[in-house]
Amino acid sequence: MSGRPLTGAAARHMAAAVAQARLAARRGEVPVGAVIVRDGMIVARGRNEIIARRDPTAHAEVLAIRAAAARLRNERLPGCTLYTTLEPCPMCAGAIIHARLDTVVFGARDPKRGRPNHHTHRIGPVDPGRSGRLLRSFFRKRRRTRAP
Repeated sequence: MSGRPLTGAAARHMAAAVAQARLAARRGEVPVGAVIVRDGMIVARGRNEIIARRDPTAHAEVLAIRAAAARLRNERLPGCTLYTTLEPCPMCAGAIIHARLDTVVFGARDPKRGRPNHHTHRIGPVDPGRSGRLLRSFFRKRRRTRAP
């Protein structure tokens, strides 16, 4: 089960992600690290900090995305590549999509990806009319203000 080896800049970027994972492990976190690269330069780094922050969303990828968005002053990250040591979980995959990252390069497969070991009871939709109207109104106004 070997993947293809990285060379050159890609290998250096993955090594930077691995360094972040090692820092996470030293702090008692699950050893996952990530870096975001644009134009060949690392613009953000992240490592799992779930325990330290007492935040279940503090995954390496999410923290790297937040840092990159702040540094680049844009909630969208086109032209950027995320290097991460573990295949992104569904939450991180959603963040990657919303951030509009161009490419994701991951080290190890996550055999549990998409199959969480905890199941939450879901209830809904309970008020689709009011919630739907609010969303439609918001986007209708946004389209009008952005129209040429």
